[in-house]
Amino acid sequence: MNRVVIIGGGPAGYEAALVAAQLDAEVTLIEEAGPGGACVLEDCVPSKTFIASSDVVTGYRDTEEFGIRSGGIDSVTVDAASVNRRVKRLAQAQSADIGTKLVKAGVDVVAGRARLGADTLGHTHRVEITPAEGPARSIDATTVLIATGATPRVLPTAVPDGERILDWRQVYDLTELPTHLIVVGSGVTGAEFASAYLAMGVAVTLVSSREHVMPHEDPDAARAIERVFRERGMNILSRARAQGAERTADGVVVTLADGRQVSGSHVLVCVGSVPNTADLGLTEYGVSVGDGGYLTVDRVSRTNVPGIYGAGDCTGVLPLASVAAMQGRIAMWHALGEAVAPLKLRTVSANVFTDPELASVGVTQSDVDSGKVPARTVMLPLSGNARAKMQGLRDGFIKLFCRPATSTIVGGVVVAPKASELILPITMAVENRLTVDELAHTITIYPSLTGSIAEAARQLMLHEIA
Repeated sequence: MNRVVIIGGGPAGYEAALVAAQLDAEVTLIEEAGPGGACVLEDCVPSKTFIASSDVVTGYRDTEEFGIRSGGIDSVTVDAASVNRRVKRLAQAQSADIGTKLVKAGVDVVAGRARLGADTLGHTHRVEITPAEGPARSIDATTVLIATGATPRVLPTAVPDGERILDWRQVYDLTELPTHLIVVGSGVTGAEFASAYLAMGVAVTLVSSREHVMPHEDPDAARAIERVFRERGMNILSRARAQGAERTADGVVVTLADGRQVSGSHVLVCVGSVPNTADLGLTEYGVSVGDGGYLTVDRVSRTNVPGIYGAGDCTGVLPLASVAAMQGRIAMWHALGEAVAPLKLRTVSANVFTDPELASVGVTQSDVDSGKVPARTVMLPLSGNARAKMQGLRDGFIKLFCRPATSTIVGGVVVAPKASELILPITMAVENRLTVDELAHTITIYPSLTGSIAEAARQLMLHEIA
């Protein structure tokens, strides 16, 4: 009997557990927070639920243009306590659903913590478990998966207190909306929360250390979303680095590196994450840990120690729940002798849940600009799309990349409401190596936003002929 122990119950851990159980392994999963881990209980699920509430508010924007006199967005009020109760309720419900699925699959779910123990003889690895209740125990496993995730990075000069100085896991404890929220960090997480709070009517100042927000995303997309942010009243401080944050009598003051100070009611610090790899006994066991504390793994999730695998945010491969889940599945398929293909990042689509959303897949603009990947490009504004006009959408675009010689589609970007849904046909084109001709000849619904994807492909065909 294969004995599998999984440390961490987030997407990497619970998806791996389900695969291992399906393959008749004896599976023990240890998670301190609850089934689904921090992703479900504190990070991804809560943040997207919170953003869903902000989307409802956005629906009241510019209704007069449609002949609907609702009083406009200024008449909308947001009950922060109710919003956050819903966030926590849905997170707990999702966690419970995952727990039920694991138990039904035969997985032994243990609430608690675990670490690698002393080296054992033979082909097993000892895992020491400290349950939340009951005595400590150990299991000798044939396969161990480390899937412990990551935690918000803390600035020593802006330590979160859960009241005025916050990390992104603490915002759901607020009973009232901030009157002026300062967001430190303009990456994906900072941009998403800044966008959501702005939609809810909160004055937002976004402190960005770079020239533009979301510096690691497609530059055309980042500029388009930044333009929307500014038009809606967000104060963006570019090339500004936060030095620290202090509480005042009724709020906070953020000091910038150049000496400027910004006052607000609350500050939300979004400056990245650190992997949860400390206190796991990795170094003592001989497991390789790289720069920043990230677990070193290959494309089938193996560490340097046979039988020990790693998956998810603790590996630093790509901090997406979808990637974490696939890393976990691949680890179990490989460990338990199933045929498995190595992880492919070129076909992974990603989304930023701002308003509008930003979705991307495959080759990037920087790949093309640097000459790393030769490609032809078309960027088609949504402003000419009939459905976009009907919905009053003025911002956004479709961008496609294809190989010059073969016209194979190798990447794309979408900026639009629900771009997370619109990116799928482009992702399928990249995954299946479709050509622009094949995409262009696909009949789309009229009117529809997806029609612009086929139109972009037709324009690439014209460029090819020219």
